[in-house]
Amino acid sequence: MSIITVEQIKTLVEQAQGICVSIYMPMVEGGSEVRQNPIRFKNLVKQAQQKLVENGFEEDAANEFLRPMTEELDRDEFWENQDKGLAIFVTEGFHRYYQVPRELFELVVVTDQFHLKPLLPLLTGDGTFYLLELSQKQVKLYEGDRYHIREVTIPDLPQNMDETLQYDETAADGQFRIGTSAGASNFNNSSAGTGVFHGQGAGDRDQNNRRYEQFFHAIDHALHDFLNGKRAPLVLASVEYLMPIYREANTYPHLVEAGITGNVKVEKPEELHAEAWTIVEPYFLKAEEEATDYYHNLSSTELISTELEETVAAAYYGRVQQLFVPVGVQRWGKFDPMANEIQVHSEAQPGDEDLLDAAAIQTLINGGIVYAVKPEKMPDEAAIAAVFRY
Repeated sequence: MSIITVEQIKTLVEQAQGICVSIYMPMVEGGSEVRQNPIRFKNLVKQAQQKLVENGFEEDAANEFLRPMTEELDRDEFWENQDKGLAIFVTEGFHRYYQVPRELFELVVVTDQFHLKPLLPLLTGDGTFYLLELSQKQVKLYEGDRYHIREVTIPDLPQNMDETLQYDETAADGQFRIGTSAGASNFNNSSAGTGVFHGQGAGDRDQNNRRYEQFFHAIDHALHDFLNGKRAPLVLASVEYLMPIYREANTYPHLVEAGITGNVKVEKPEELHAEAWTIVEPYFLKAEEEATDYYHNLSSTELISTELEETVAAAYYGRVQQLFVPVGVQRWGKFDPMANEIQVHSEAQPGDEDLLDAAAIQTLINGGIVYAVKPEKMPDEAAIAAVFRY
């Protein structure tokens, strides 16, 4: 199971060296028809080999280029345990595949960058969220999307309040001490200093809450590096009275208001996933609706564009704040960012890339937001639509 994140997309962009092969295929998930999967895969590999030859490879060299990937996937058990789609990426010295929880169009692209646009819906309407399970003696962080959830290992994430607070039950006043981040306002400052909290372990409720506050500061501090710079919503799962205490300690700006309350330790991850998705799905839908409204509100200004040439260049130069691209649609051509020159072709030619894909990836790299939507949901029924920063 794979959960696609912006960081994984960026890794694929950074891995691209020379010629890159991207293969997308729909999958049969179960039953006797799963035998279609390796047959379809071999047919797509043949297409990739032919496209490599068209890009100047000898036939033997094309086969060798793809060999590490084809050998890894040549296992019956691999094809019998699949999701709705499979995405495969190969370049010199690197190959990776993702089981994708949504149906994909059959597609083979060979160019100097990986073709990533079919994955982008997983970053918006089906996007990533985080779930933080909290109790005095158990802390877990999960990463999920519409279809899956998995536990994430965070170095030094506190698990037990007494151990974290170095609580000494033999001391006369129950002394405890903890080192943690200097304050909630410093989450987005990776150089934030370290503060030290002291307290007494008195049995009244105020002192108990104080211990929870410091435990939660330690948790927030441990999550800092992992969550810093991310935009995915974070959902809390805990008994109800702990939620406002954690919110006071929290410094992650995308903690959502609603949470999962009750004895969450008795729930299975898939049960927590179902409850969490109910909370975050409106968040994703609202974000896309607000982005569309924002685009239309700027319709009389020069801050929007549906021109392919203008938008591709703007994406490379970091001007695009929001970008809409249609899933399953390509616009082939080449863009030279050094010369600021673009070529657009009616059909793919050797060395071409999908310019819609290129604009989307550059927008993500430069900190913008991409909405990969169905063609009928594109603003102004355009092939590309952008909101510029300036």
